[in-house]
Order: sequence, then C-alpha cells, then structure tokens
Amino acid sequence: MFETVAELRELEGLLERSLSRSTEHLRSIINGERTLTAEQLTQVLTGMCTLALSTVTAKGEPRVSGVDGHFLHGKWHFGTALGAAKARHLAARPAASAAHLRGEDLGVFTHGTVEILNPVGGEPAEDWPEVLAYFQSFYGADAFDWNNGVVCYRLHPHWMTVYAPDFAALVPAARP
Repeated sequence: MFETVAELRELEGLLERSLSRSTEHLRSIINGERTLTAEQLTQVLTGMCTLALSTVTAKGEPRVSGVDGHFLHGKWHFGTALGAAKARHLAARPAASAAHLRGEDLGVFTHGTVEILNPVGGEPAEDWPEVLAYFQSFYGADAFDWNNGVVCYRLHPHWMTVYAPDFAALVPAARP
C-alpha cells in the first residue's frame, strides 16, 4: 500500500462518484455489499495485476491487450515497448480503459487518460525516479532499457468502480 491519507480520500471520492453516476443496472450489481472501500482496494491490488488495456486506433477501432499493472498512489501504472501498437495509440489518443479481473471474485474497471512518465527526449514526470525505483525493484534494474526501450504510463482515472462480493476471500489477513 503506497497511498497517503489524502490519496485514499481522493480514491474513495472517485469510487463513490463513479458508482453514483453509473446506470441502475450496474448499481444493482455493484453496491455496498459487493464493492470495496479505497483502503480495502489498496490492500487487494498489490504487486503486479494483469490488466486488459483498451486503446483506440486512428480509425476509431477499439483494441485490447494485456499489460502488467501496478496500483501505486491510487492509480494504475504500466509500461510497454516503445514500438508497441498501444504506445502509438496512447501517444495520439491518451484516453484508455483498463480492467483487472480475478474470476468472479474481483473486477476493477477504470476509464481515464494516460500520462507518459518517461517521454523519450522529453521531461520525465516529477515522480519518475520513485516509480522507476519501484519498477526496477519489481522487475530488476537490468530487466529493460528503461530510458530507450520502455515507455511507462500512469492512468489518471475519471471513473473507477470495483466489484468484490467477499473482501475476506481476497485478503487472507481480513478473514475472521
């Protein structure tokens, strides 16, 4: 869990606003008994979480692919090769959607806009050294050419919702 108290409050507000703006159908599935608080969510989303990431081509056609997602400071972080199609899509059209699913136990759905954390030839994000240190500790410092071979992103969510019918099943420490 990397979130500050302020980041947890911001995430909780986002989760509440997103669900309140959702359709009646979605609210009938995801409700107080089948969702998580921001604090619970950060306890569940640790380490690498496979994301189905959706981008859009220049023709407006949707594309979905998998990425390693890391939930840091209340936002998804992920990377890909500079030459990947999703990197081209996101450079031109930064809107993206991501879903992290664990069978019928967990669904985290996010829509937002990506920020490039380490643009080639550009100024990196202010917290890039912290994010890079996290990625290097997870994957290994020499796993990738972090400056020229990989582009890393942060997904700034404008909508996020969570389906989780049993928090205790997701986090062993939460079991009675």
